[in-house]
Amino acid sequence: MRRSHARFRVKSSSKSDMDPIKFHIRSGNHRPSSSSSTYTFTKPNSKHAKSNLMLTVASISVLLGFLFLCYSILFSGGNRLGSLRYSVVIDGGSTGTRIHVFGYRVESGKPVFEFSGANYASLKLHPGLSAFADDPDGASASLTELVEFAKGKVPKGMWMETEVRLMATAGMRLLELPVQEKILRVTRRVLKSSGFLFRDEWASVISGSDEGVYAWVVANFALGSLGGDPLKTTGIVELGGASAQVTFVSNEPMPAEFSRTISFGNVSYNLYSHSFLHFGQNAAHDKLWGSLLSRDHNSAVEPTRERIFTDPCAPKGYSLDTNTQKHLSGLLALENGFSDSFHAGGNYSECRSAARTILQEGNEKCSYQHCSIGSAFTPKIQGKFLATENFFHTSKFFGLGEKAWLSNMISAGERFCGEDWSKLRVKDPSLRDEDLLRYCFSSAYIVSLLHDTLGIPLDDERIQFAIQVGDIPLDWALGAFILQTATETSQHAAIGSHHWFYDLFSNNSKTLRYVIGIPILLTVLVYLVSKWRKPQLKTIYDLEKGRYIVTRIR
Repeated sequence: MRRSHARFRVKSSSKSDMDPIKFHIRSGNHRPSSSSSTYTFTKPNSKHAKSNLMLTVASISVLLGFLFLCYSILFSGGNRLGSLRYSVVIDGGSTGTRIHVFGYRVESGKPVFEFSGANYASLKLHPGLSAFADDPDGASASLTELVEFAKGKVPKGMWMETEVRLMATAGMRLLELPVQEKILRVTRRVLKSSGFLFRDEWASVISGSDEGVYAWVVANFALGSLGGDPLKTTGIVELGGASAQVTFVSNEPMPAEFSRTISFGNVSYNLYSHSFLHFGQNAAHDKLWGSLLSRDHNSAVEPTRERIFTDPCAPKGYSLDTNTQKHLSGLLALENGFSDSFHAGGNYSECRSAARTILQEGNEKCSYQHCSIGSAFTPKIQGKFLATENFFHTSKFFGLGEKAWLSNMISAGERFCGEDWSKLRVKDPSLRDEDLLRYCFSSAYIVSLLHDTLGIPLDDERIQFAIQVGDIPLDWALGAFILQTATETSQHAAIGSHHWFYDLFSNNSKTLRYVIGIPILLTVLVYLVSKWRKPQLKTIYDLEKGRYIVTRIR
């Protein structure tokens, strides 16, 4: 039996990505015959095939990764609309710095606020930022303590997306601009390293008008009138330490510098808002003490011919001591012999008259149709009002209710101012002398401000002393948070039904980095794996089976 011989003829075509191999099997006499068969085996071009395979796998992997990322953004982002978020606002007041930590949700494109329980926390430290005018770096210690308090209230995983803002008020406004900037520079350094989301412009000294508007917002939010009829809203009058703010809806024509328009929901409110700097309770009391040393015949309180300085707002029997004089920031100097010639008058009527003189200081410079306090325009008071801060604290000290009439304040003030100092000290041993001393002046100043100056009747039920409504504190910082959050939420909603698109392309967006980085990473990973797993093949012709067999080399 003769062995058959095989002769192979290989042809290649450049027009194809495959390598065809043709071969003939001949009979023993090697003559071609009609029965001779030609078999064709097509061997893959390994270079192109493997490249195509790698690209296909990479493309599928990248696509799957991208789709997963989009799914995460869309659906987890959508769920996040109803999950708890956080925000931090720091109130840099004149007497202390208070930090507020807010938890809130966004449902149906609108923020839902709850200022109670675990969703709200605050802490106040003394003194205020303005006390560090001579030592700006000293502000960092108290601010760091406040930040640590906030970090204990916000889950660590949410620090980077929790905004922190610092807003300083009247105490800082009283300082020179270079001094303000030095203190702000320190606060920015602390907040940048806090772990929260912060930008330099988020630490600032706000205007008194802003402060008044924010206080109005939180008051009407708490009362349920924000977003409703402007004529059914409630005005706000604040008595702080360094300034007083008056804000309410007015239908009178107003100079542009006293007019503010804000929107909440679909309603716009035209507000009168002004901050009367230097007319806060402590600042006004300091003016009273300063007038005791003044030789000006227009001063609130004049010295007698015997050079005995009589303060009608000091309860009888009160005498100056070293601690009190230090607290008064050097207004009264020992070298002037003031301590020896000081006399406590304890006369409520004269104290009220002195307070009215302070409030009218500058009226002669009024360039408007009507000025109530100083030289600033004041429209006619209309609607209901909440009197907050020192209005409330004074009312509470005298045991008056939130709806007490101003006539009740007069009676309480007269009793306190006419009482002997030693008896007052026994009744309230926990208060410092300078704090207890102020209540005579405070009671007179409140009546003079609300009745003698702004024209609110003594028995007007429209005025109410309050520090909170329900569980909501009437703190302007809450109003700032409400207004800013509502504005940002509506802006996000305008971009799309989900805020994910805004988050994706906003500053400091990690998601954008993920969208770009993950596909690149997956492509590189697939390429490396394909190179590592690149197979080695060999082709063997099986004579018995009459075909080629491709096997992998291990």
